[in-house]
Parts: sequence; structure tokens; C-alpha cells
Amino acid sequence: MEEEVQQAIFDRAVRRLTSYRCLRWFAPVYENHRQFWLYALFGLGTILLSINLYLLLTEKMGMPVVLANSISWIFATAFAFLTNRRWVFVNHKCGMGAFFHQMLSFFTGRFFTLILEDWLLYFLVDGLGLSNTLMKYLAQLLIIASNYFISKLLVFRRRRALRELIREKAGKG
Repeated sequence: MEEEVQQAIFDRAVRRLTSYRCLRWFAPVYENHRQFWLYALFGLGTILLSINLYLLLTEKMGMPVVLANSISWIFATAFAFLTNRRWVFVNHKCGMGAFFHQMLSFFTGRFFTLILEDWLLYFLVDGLGLSNTLMKYLAQLLIIASNYFISKLLVFRRRRALRELIREKAGKG
């Protein structure tokens, strides 16, 4: 019940926004791709947290890029996990066991993209001397897409639903 109330907050906000004539076109787009738009909203929050903390650590505190990126990753990943689990990928198993399994899967998947991002920043910023800020933004584009598919396909899913989808696709091929 509480989950439905939390979901309804975003639905009410979109209904209010799309009551304006110039935004009415967005109502069916949101309804048809709700999960994507919620992922994008919380993804934006995650990106802002990651980039701002990273820039604070590198530009203001003089921290090395890989260390600063790894620290910002911890905070951004915790934020992303909690918001994705609560509001984006709501059709998942519940309970403490499921929570910790999902958290481990989520952080493991994100760890692989952290390694990729750390390598990119090290190579592009420290190695080639390119703009720290610009390279962080560009790296985030690649990471966002990778993280979405990891979350959708591996972390927040029901095993039976995934098996059924595989069987369905195999039967059509």
C-alpha cells in the first residue's frame, strides 16, 4: 500500500504538469514509458550527486581523480540503489533476503562500471590532460546506459518472469 502511495506521488506530479496545454503531449509518453522516465529522473539526481561531489573533491580539495571518483561512486551508488528499488523497478521480490541480494547485485554491477569510469578518467584526464569536468560528464553518458541495463536485466527482476521472457523469445525464433 505504501509503495502505491509513493508511486502515486510521481503520477500526480505528471498529471499536474500535463494539465498545462503545452505539456499535454507528455501524459501518454509518461504513461507508456513510466519506468524509463522515473529512471531518468533519479538518474539525473545520481549524476548531479556524483559529478558535484567528484568536482568538490578534485577541484576544491585537490584529490586524485580515481580516488575522488571512487568516493563519489559510493554515495551516488547508494542513492541510486535506494531510489531505483523504491520507485523505479517496483516489481521485484520483497523481504530482507531479497533486499540484500539486490543490493549486492546492484553494487557488483555498478562496480564494473566504476572500473570502466575510473580507467576512462585516469586515461583521459591524468594521461592525456583533457578537461577534468568535461571528461567526467562524457564518462557519465556511457555509464548511465550501462547501469540501466544492469539494473533492469540483472538486479531488479523476478527470475520466473525472466525465464518466461526467454522461453517466449526462444519460441518465436
